[in-house]
Amino acid sequence: MSTPSPTCLPTTPPRRADQRDALLLAVCQALYIAAISIDLTLTGLTGQHLAPTPVLATLPFALITVGSAVATWFAAQLIERAGRRTAFLLGAGCGAAGGLVSVWAVVHQHFWLFCVGTAAVGVFQAFAQYYRLAAADAAPEQHKARAVSRVMTGGVLAAFAGPALAAWSRDWLAPSAYAGAYLMVALLAGLSLLLLALLYRGADAPPTAATQAAHALPARPLREVLRQPIFAAALANNVVAAVAMMFVMTAAPLAAVACGHAIDEGARIMQWHLVGMYGPAFFAGALIARWGLPRVLALGMALCAACCAIAMGSTSLRAFEVALLLLGIGWNFMFVGGTTLLTRSYRPAERARVQGLAELLRQALTALATLGAGPLLQALGWASLNAATLPLLVLAAGMTGWWVLAERRGAGHGAAASAT
Repeated sequence: MSTPSPTCLPTTPPRRADQRDALLLAVCQALYIAAISIDLTLTGLTGQHLAPTPVLATLPFALITVGSAVATWFAAQLIERAGRRTAFLLGAGCGAAGGLVSVWAVVHQHFWLFCVGTAAVGVFQAFAQYYRLAAADAAPEQHKARAVSRVMTGGVLAAFAGPALAAWSRDWLAPSAYAGAYLMVALLAGLSLLLLALLYRGADAPPTAATQAAHALPARPLREVLRQPIFAAALANNVVAAVAMMFVMTAAPLAAVACGHAIDEGARIMQWHLVGMYGPAFFAGALIARWGLPRVLALGMALCAACCAIAMGSTSLRAFEVALLLLGIGWNFMFVGGTTLLTRSYRPAERARVQGLAELLRQALTALATLGAGPLLQALGWASLNAATLPLLVLAAGMTGWWVLAERRGAGHGAAASAT
């Protein structure tokens, strides 16, 4: 009898405790996204106000990304050695401390201390990026996609709540402009810290015969893991989705204003994009279970390509709204699917190194895309910038096709061996 393939696995119901952990991580994801969106909304303005020279005005904003990228590898190692609960508590603690340091820095007009505060919030971001992977590792094989999707539902309301909370809280400590908003960042991270301390277990999926055998396997050299088609597909989908999304999303408000649309209309474009990014989290996991990973990944790439085609064809307000909505949905499908593939690409003994490397590459390349979007928009224009993302989608499609063919060959060899 042939062995079930990874895309068609026997059903094992998820434990109630694992579902509770996934729900808790979704709540913590919401708190993190709300906190980070406040920082991203106001840090550029605050840096401009505090900086001793205009050249340094964007440094606090950049340090959020830099702090996150630097801490990503360390976060994976700490998760492996000290456990998810300890690591996530440390990450949330850094977020709370970063918010409080930022409050003090804004009140006392201290630019360099403000940079320390935003870097600490970046560390919080690095640890929070592992929430989705923790939920996937705690779920049975066939429920991993649903677990990732469930955690990402926390971003739906938080994406809208963050800017609203920033506007509501920024004058709490008047006359210090924006200091109150950073107090809100500290409160949101502190609430996450409290919930994790009281309710989070952080256990792996229940052992099965297959997982027990996997735990007995030694760690392979990292280059061997990287050469796997499944890892290449996972990394390509995660990285390309993030880079394409940040590339287009960062440039979209600037392009909209340059095309004659009002600033308020640009904000509405981004709201549609956020709906696309997080709305599918309610059904992406179920869609993967029903259609399979290859089809959902292909649909995500097609939607991102449709975004580019619409943006290249029209600069009307409706074209901006539809393009950014499709981009968000495409990103969600590719990101949930890529994360699911990533959790299948490593043995338990390899988890820290592989997750750490994958997240580090994604964060670093996303940061480059964010920094390059503005200059390339000025140099190429909106239509050409969108056209430049299409080769990245072709790369993701090629890596995904390589994985699908490898899976089919493996299934064919398994069937032939069982027949003999």
